[in-house]
Amino acid sequence: MLTLLLSLALVHAAPDADAALRKRVDKVLARTPLVDGHNDVPWGVRSRAQRRLDELPLHDSTEHLERPMHTDLPRLRDGQVGAVFWSVWIPTSLEGPEAIVTVFEQMDVVHRMVERWPDTLELALTADDVQRIHRAGRIASLIGMEGGHSIGGNLAALRASYAMGARYMTLTHWKTIPWADAATDAPANDGLSPFGVEVVREMNRLGMMVDLSHVSAATMHDALDASEAPVIFSHSGAFAVNPHPRNVPDDVLDRVAKNDGVVMVDFLPTYVSEEVYTWSTLREAEAARLEALHIGAPAAAEAALAAWEEAHPKPRSTLAQVADHVDHIRKRIGARHIGIGTDFDGMRDQPDGLDDVSAIPELLVELLRRGYSDDEIAGIAGGNVLRAMAATEVVAERLRAERPASEADLYQLESP
Repeated sequence: MLTLLLSLALVHAAPDADAALRKRVDKVLARTPLVDGHNDVPWGVRSRAQRRLDELPLHDSTEHLERPMHTDLPRLRDGQVGAVFWSVWIPTSLEGPEAIVTVFEQMDVVHRMVERWPDTLELALTADDVQRIHRAGRIASLIGMEGGHSIGGNLAALRASYAMGARYMTLTHWKTIPWADAATDAPANDGLSPFGVEVVREMNRLGMMVDLSHVSAATMHDALDASEAPVIFSHSGAFAVNPHPRNVPDDVLDRVAKNDGVVMVDFLPTYVSEEVYTWSTLREAEAARLEALHIGAPAAAEAALAAWEEAHPKPRSTLAQVADHVDHIRKRIGARHIGIGTDFDGMRDQPDGLDDVSAIPELLVELLRRGYSDDEIAGIAGGNVLRAMAATEVVAERLRAERPASEADLYQLESP
């Protein structure tokens, strides 16, 4: 009887405890902006509506769409999101002038989102802007460039992108580019080339944060050698938790701490879960085998792959596994160096418990459940990346007084 009474007491206590934790999160987010370091809505606008906002009404629910989204303005409000770095990703197949034009079109989408919904969104260019906009009850909109291919090997395009509002650039995406090696492609530069180092230096001078998600470990080290400002990982996990090449190795984490940078933990299942990563690797190998087996018969290869998937169901990632990445980074280098970069609308599925932007605070509740302090939660939610952004602005002010804009040329620097 006593055991039954204790069990009933625990069942009733759990909801009360969770409610108390949610109140603590609410209190933290009332004073500290919840910053999502990476959201792919701009490409969703392009791919679903050819960049026409009137055909993708983000001010209303997008859950009913044929291809539902993880993000809309009502759910950003429900998730108490205070700021978003909208990713202006473009395909890695684009190069030179075509890449530059396309990324400017993507930045234009962000500007038009802000103009269309000024009661909810406001463009932010500085860390102070984010704080001010949050206090005013709006969502700060920032621009993050995903992939150095976006500048077409041209520092004038980098400077123009900063003028357009870009406040970080991921040095590569999936593919290695002429001046920087990617984590998921064959290396060509052993990290950064001389021009790649000059890109980092010019980003420091401008006040654009150096984002090391997607780059190889050698590129991470070279960028940390070159950067005078804190670096960020806008959407990455811990390699020690899941050995996906996109995640951050421990020796790099140690250098991020010394640099006072920030790793913004990603929600994309392949980066989160080692089981999902292993399954994806096996599926890719099986798809290649079947394609070779059924040359000239794509329907047969597709049917065989579907049969393989039915026999080998894809595992699910979870909110708890995302928290495991946060735990590892905290244990290794401290909560001061952690943020959140969801990758929402850049993934086909998402971890159980983190269905869309409205659920982001549930991660903070889980971290409180694991013993994190309110101050640590405030830093992870947004305080840490805003500190890195403000420090980058201070470095830029000094460097602009010390040196003019770089006149480096990709091909001149790379010549033997």
